[in-house]
Amino acid sequence: MRQPLTILATEMGDVNGDGIPDRVYLLGQQPDNTSPFVTDITLVIQDGRTNASYSIPLESNAGYQPTLFLGDFTGEHVDDILVSIQSGGSGGYGYYYAYSFLNNQARELFNYETFNDFFVFDVIYRNNYKVDVINKTLDLTFTIDIQNKGEEYLSEIYNSDGTLKEPLEGWVSGLNVLYPVDFDGDGVYELFAFQEIAGRYHADGLGVVQTPLSWNGQQFTVMNNLQYVAIYGANSI
Repeated sequence: MRQPLTILATEMGDVNGDGIPDRVYLLGQQPDNTSPFVTDITLVIQDGRTNASYSIPLESNAGYQPTLFLGDFTGEHVDDILVSIQSGGSGGYGYYYAYSFLNNQARELFNYETFNDFFVFDVIYRNNYKVDVINKTLDLTFTIDIQNKGEEYLSEIYNSDGTLKEPLEGWVSGLNVLYPVDFDGDGVYELFAFQEIAGRYHADGLGVVQTPLSWNGQQFTVMNNLQYVAIYGANSI
C-alpha cells in the first residue's frame, strides 16, 4: 500500500519575486517508519499570493536527511532554492540541486551530476611518500606528503628506500558536501563544494578537494579558476 506523503522540510521566502513570502516544501514517503530513508522526494512551492502549488520532481529522489536552504544565488534579489539529500553508504555522497523560481518558472541552477561530470581527476602515488592530485579539467596539480600516514600504512606501499612497490592510484569522489557561503559578504551566496580524495579504498582518506563556485549570469563556475586541497594528517606542497 502506498504511504501518504510526508513533509520532510519546509522554508518560507520570496522565491517568485512578487515580494510576498512563499512556502517551499520537500515532500516524500518513508516506506519504513523505523528507517530514516525516504523516497519519492519532490520539491513543492506554494505561491504566497495565490496559494497555487507547483511541483518540481527530482531525478535523484531517494536518500537521507533531505534539507532546504533559501538564499539569493544569482544576484536578482530573490530567494533561490537549494535541495540537499544524503545518499547514505560508505561513499558519503550528496545529491544537490539548486533552482530559481522567479516569476513562478522553475530553472535549474545547479545539478550535482553535471558538477561530477565536469571535473576529471587523476590521483597518483609517487616515490618518496608523495601523492599527486591532478585536476585535468583545470590543469591544476596538488602534491600531498603522506609520511604522516604511519609506518604500517607506508610499508604496505613503499620499499624501505621510499620507492613504490608497484604503481598505485586513488581517486576523487563525487560531490560529498555542498555549502552555501557568502564569501564576499554582498548578500549573494556562492557554493562551496567538497570531494573526498581516496587512496586505496573509500575509508583511506587522503584529503578533500574544495571548490568555490559563483554564478556568472548563466551557470555556476569555479571562482577565479582556483581549487583547494585540505589534507588529512599531512602537508600539501
